[in-house]
Amino acid sequence: MYKSGGIIIKQSTVKVLDEKDMEFVDALRNLRVPRSVATLITFLANASEATSREIEMGTSMRQPEVSIGMRGLRQNNWIEEHEVKREGKGRPTKVYRLSVPLEKIIQHYEEQKNEEAAQTMQAIQRLKEIAATWLHPLLLFIASDIGHMELFSLKQFISKDCHTN
Repeated sequence: MYKSGGIIIKQSTVKVLDEKDMEFVDALRNLRVPRSVATLITFLANASEATSREIEMGTSMRQPEVSIGMRGLRQNNWIEEHEVKREGKGRPTKVYRLSVPLEKIIQHYEEQKNEEAAQTMQAIQRLKEIAATWLHPLLLFIASDIGHMELFSLKQFISKDCHTN
């Protein structure tokens, strides 16, 4: 703190997301993590704790974006918050920190994506099973051969040269 013209000014240092941090945010975004959540995870992983205002300054997010992102972190029980009483009057300041190690958050997304991939592969397998029961993959043809009808697969049809009769 220092005094300027009779006013006490408080100095503080706030971490700002750098290029490597933004790369981490982008990697989370590629997993379909909402931007506000990805940014908060990245910022708080690099800070022991931070106030909403510090988060806003360090991430260039607006207060509503911080609130939305915090909601996502709360839903997963990844955030702890406590209040610090301010000097003088006014509401206490909320201070946030991640309540789980970053590795656990990454593991959550890894498990989520593995589950989604397994569900996708099950759906593809089911599509193949259903398609195999349809007649059109067999491409059955009815060809007349000197007064009688025969049923041919496409392979038989081509090899027997039935289409010329």
